[in-house]
Amino acid sequence: PISKYLADSLSEAGIPVLQPSGGHAVYLDAKQIAPHIPASQFPAQAVTAALYLEGGIRGVELGSLMFAHPHPQTGEWLYPELELVRLAIPRRMYTQAHLDYVVKVAKHVFENRADLPGYRITYQTQFLRHFTARLEPIR
Repeated sequence: PISKYLADSLSEAGIPVLQPSGGHAVYLDAKQIAPHIPASQFPAQAVTAALYLEGGIRGVELGSLMFAHPHPQTGEWLYPELELVRLAIPRRMYTQAHLDYVVKVAKHVFENRADLPGYRITYQTQFLRHFTARLEPIR
């Protein structure tokens, strides 16, 4: 399947991805891509933003922005173990050339990963913050 092609191509470029790939998505391991960004600064969101800013590639953050939450008794923030970027691949929408472009952009982001900033939330709703949050890079 096309997701296997993308996952294998990303892996061959040295980019950490979850294997085996899913039927319609590939998951980048943002924790390994950006180990210098703490969970409190949303490493998966940093990788997601970099892919979009660098090449217009849209992914979705599946990490601290979506899943972190305060402990009910202590209020201390609890962070998920995984920090992933999901790249969905709709059937019959993309050619091999499209996927090769995704690999090219992801490789550039990966090669420059030390420059990725963390992010901070400037606005969030009480529930489902990942849908409406506003963030800014921490320079």
